[in-house]
Amino acid sequence: MGNQVAPSSPGPHPGSSSEVHSRRLSGVGHRPTSPELALRRSLHSRAYRFRVGYPVPGLPRRSIDIAFVRWRVAVFVDGCFWHRCPVHGTASRANSEWWNLKLDGNVRRDGETSAYLSSKGWIVVRLWEHEPVAQAVEAVEAALRAARHPRALAPFHGDPVDEPPDKSGRTAVATCMLGAGV
Repeated sequence: MGNQVAPSSPGPHPGSSSEVHSRRLSGVGHRPTSPELALRRSLHSRAYRFRVGYPVPGLPRRSIDIAFVRWRVAVFVDGCFWHRCPVHGTASRANSEWWNLKLDGNVRRDGETSAYLSSKGWIVVRLWEHEPVAQAVEAVEAALRAARHPRALAPFHGDPVDEPPDKSGRTAVATCMLGAGV
């Protein structure tokens, strides 16, 4: 009973179609992708603070790419291949049956995770890796506005570090991050 595989699981990998593919995929870990890093940099430059790789509460072995925990906003940056993008998703020619099961499982798990988080009061934002960073930031900020995040409700006027300090000596960003508003 201990080694049984779930019915929807693709099962053990049938082996690589070539040594080149094996080497390439063995290097793929849980590192952030370039689109995710670009989104994180843009959000950070706008003075948003968030958690990275935050565990989904109540669902083991699942994590949120970018989590605004206090405001319960979960952002996922989905890769076109791994999550079956309808525009850019491709089908594997080698071991196609196994890959189809694997990728179908990813899509199913994405839906389950989104539904679970929504049922717990989270706002879920799913973005494709090919979306322009500006468009992705707009989608995240719309979710943060819906969650009443104070930074998203205030207009953005360039680099927040250049804002003059208020009477207490803190910048408006620090005041906002402390929850006192702007």
